[in-house]
Amino acid sequence: MEFPAYLATMPMHAITEIHGEPGLLARFRLEVEAFDEPARERLTAALDLAAELHRDDRRVREPYLNHLLRVAIRMMHHYQVRDVDVIVAGLLHDAVEDHPAELAGPIAVRRLQLGASGAAQRPGAVDPTPAALAELAARFGPRVARLVGAVTNPAYDPGRDRHVQYREHVAASLDREPWARVIKVSDFTDNGVGVIHTVGPKVARSAAKYRPLVPVFRDLIGRPDTPLSAPVKRHIFAQLDLAEERFSAILDQPN
Repeated sequence: MEFPAYLATMPMHAITEIHGEPGLLARFRLEVEAFDEPARERLTAALDLAAELHRDDRRVREPYLNHLLRVAIRMMHHYQVRDVDVIVAGLLHDAVEDHPAELAGPIAVRRLQLGASGAAQRPGAVDPTPAALAELAARFGPRVARLVGAVTNPAYDPGRDRHVQYREHVAASLDREPWARVIKVSDFTDNGVGVIHTVGPKVARSAAKYRPLVPVFRDLIGRPDTPLSAPVKRHIFAQLDLAEERFSAILDQPN
């Protein structure tokens, strides 16, 4: 497929709308040209794993891989991230949350089911998350696994509001992991600023879920230990302003 020479300057949702997943993959390859060969090999391996795990997943109108590509491209292009572990974790940031058993593999899950006693347990009683994180550590290193773990949602208490628990988890986990803030704010930007690119009831649901996180991210990104330059932080603050503007347009309209 032929892509325009200006693909490297196009907004990512424009690439998505016009060229779809092939265009985003081409843009990703353009971005990784700035890295050396070992780094490119790791990034390609992470992309291949993400594509395999999320092969049947969709986000309303598009393959789920599009979201993961935009998160990674945003970090490389707009945030100027050159830390390969961080970009790998960005590509795989939903792998453990969405596909822990598939990532861990059937042998590891079976061992968990058998447990120390050797007695089989119900599959639903076994949490494959630790085994999935261990598999990520084996493939990409413990730091990648730690970063993915920091942005992986825990099991929620069914007796409490899920959105409140989500915000509490984001604030607590990102407080401890400055680089995980970078991954999560790229994810948030794709979901929040990009909310106008979705359709149906999910628009209002997403706006209501993400709007209270705007001040949380303002605080986290503004901290001195967040490893981004001042111009990048200003760019992110502008994106947070845009997200708030869009949330307001969706949620604050008079009846």
